Amino acid sequence: MTGAGARPERTGAGITYAAAGVDTHAGDRAVELMKEAVAATHGPEVLGGVGAFAGLLDVSALKDYRRPLLASSTDGVGTKIAIAQAMDVHDTIGQDLVGMVVDDIVVVGARPLAMTDYIACGRVVPERIADIVRGIAQGCSLAGCALVGGETAEHPGLMGPDDYDVAGAAVGAVEADALLGPDRVRAGDVVIGMDSSGLHSNGYSLVRAIVSARSLAWDLHVDELGRTLGEEALEPTRIYTGDLLALLATDAGAGVHALSHVTGGGLAANLARVIPQGLGARIDRGAWTPGAVFSLLAGWGSVPLADLEATLNMGIGMVAVTAPEQADAVTAELSGRGLSARAIGEVVARDALGTAGSGEVLVEGAKGVDGGGVLMTGAHPGWS
Repeated sequence: MTGAGARPERTGAGITYAAAGVDTHAGDRAVELMKEAVAATHGPEVLGGVGAFAGLLDVSALKDYRRPLLASSTDGVGTKIAIAQAMDVHDTIGQDLVGMVVDDIVVVGARPLAMTDYIACGRVVPERIADIVRGIAQGCSLAGCALVGGETAEHPGLMGPDDYDVAGAAVGAVEADALLGPDRVRAGDVVIGMDSSGLHSNGYSLVRAIVSARSLAWDLHVDELGRTLGEEALEPTRIYTGDLLALLATDAGAGVHALSHVTGGGLAANLARVIPQGLGARIDRGAWTPGAVFSLLAGWGSVPLADLEATLNMGIGMVAVTAPEQADAVTAELSGRGLSARAIGEVVARDALGTAGSGEVLVEGAKGVDGGGVLMTGAHPGWS
């Protein structure tokens, strides 16, 4: 985590780096402010400390694997950052970043091992950068993943002084014969949905457009939410990794055939990625009620349900496709860990899905995966 930002200045000798808009001293100050939080994610497997050219991780434990597979993922948090900037709250975005990355890794059954981050900004404000990285470190701690390095880059002239963006990447490992995915999914499997913490980190261009069109303020207190609109919008993405790894280590977890992280594209498009050809999943909207923020946005923007479902998670942030005989044990295990989960559908032969009727949505071939289909049917309780 290195970087820079300052006011332009000239010296008698000419233009300095600071005059060009880059202040390395501010970057150094940011590193000092974040060091403790980053170090807290390090176990004995992490070699060296903050400031090295490369993060080092002792992976000798992989020698005990029969056939270790490395899993990697990278992501950002999109335009949710605009709300953090508007609210001047920067210590939650980091957890969003971690969730978006590590929960893609756990989907294949892998344990995240190490993560790195990248922050680009128009001007380094040490306290702001430290807040962002502290959030990343907190997210890594929740996921049991070491934050082993990162970079803060100042881009004066390319970005506004208070603009920034974040991205991250992580690597994990899974035993080859424990790999989860569509190859394991069978007709009769139960689809279990796990509650999201809110909007997570997808669909914020739609959210912001609705808020702007209604001339709503982020500091508006909304009774249905019990807090301000901005506080609701900045609710950190739930990190499922720790709970799912604990589940997979149990007898109940042996029945989990596939996982799907509900991100951009919504529930149907992401679930379709782990449904094999020849099969389909029928999802009953009546099995759960999305949180108040989803119905409020739908009403404020007169957004069609199909568009909401293709953009937002609608209250389900992670899905497990599970053998029917272990579905109850899976939901009980997750609930025992404080993660509300319930059966929301089943896997059937593709022909049994038929075509979408009135009020239904059928998604196939999503995200470039030539797999099965997902039919969204029924109605959420309390939704017309």
